[in-house]
Amino acid sequence: MDPSFPPPFTPPAALLSQLRGHGYAVLAPEAVAALCAVDLGGLQALAPSWDDLPPDEYLRDGGRYRHRRHACYVLADGAVAPVPHRAHWQPVEYNALHGGMHRWFEPVAPATAAEPAWERLLVALGALFSQLRDTPRWHVEAHQFRIDTADGIGRPTPEGAHRDGVDFVAVFLVARDGIKGGETRVFEADGAAGLRFTLARPWSLLLLDDARVIHESTPIQPQDPAAPGHRDTLVLTYRASGFQGEA
Repeated sequence: MDPSFPPPFTPPAALLSQLRGHGYAVLAPEAVAALCAVDLGGLQALAPSWDDLPPDEYLRDGGRYRHRRHACYVLADGAVAPVPHRAHWQPVEYNALHGGMHRWFEPVAPATAAEPAWERLLVALGALFSQLRDTPRWHVEAHQFRIDTADGIGRPTPEGAHRDGVDFVAVFLVARDGIKGGETRVFEADGAAGLRFTLARPWSLLLLDDARVIHESTPIQPQDPAAPGHRDTLVLTYRASGFQGEA
């Protein structure tokens, strides 16, 4: 039996106080839809694009379980501006496994970015985070991930428990199909407190203050070895002081 710990969903009215007080919050899909002013059908219209993610060719553990696309934006005054396609880069201090590498992933498909829900997600989260940190603009990176179990095991965070080197992180569960595992874990960066839970409902959302908490997701395995499954997520990172790796 796959153990499952229910997410500690935050009531929408307590969202800001939860983030300020604890450095994380978890929203149910209905609260996400309300926050972003889009119905769940609009969010779900994005999901088919996860079936067209190219393999991640940079995995240093030799795995073939991760597929992804990537895009970057600048968000200012409530307007989203895409920037020319660029490499994803992190220092080794934040990603001991893949840090220091300029990783060129295939861009988010134009049809995906053209869905109304895509821009609404970016803008709504930027407005939320601006209530926690006053900044004239956000540098946003969007990552579409699919972790599959075709080889028996998939690792959502092969680098282990980590921070991302940004100001805020948003992790949406998009789909969870035919798998066990994939437990989310959040820990204090400067303490011993932590929690564990399993995101199961599509468009559930984990919000993180990256300076205050460390996070990871445990490996996934197929429920039926003859029928590999997958776990799809959308990760949005917000950084005030430019993109990482930017001169």
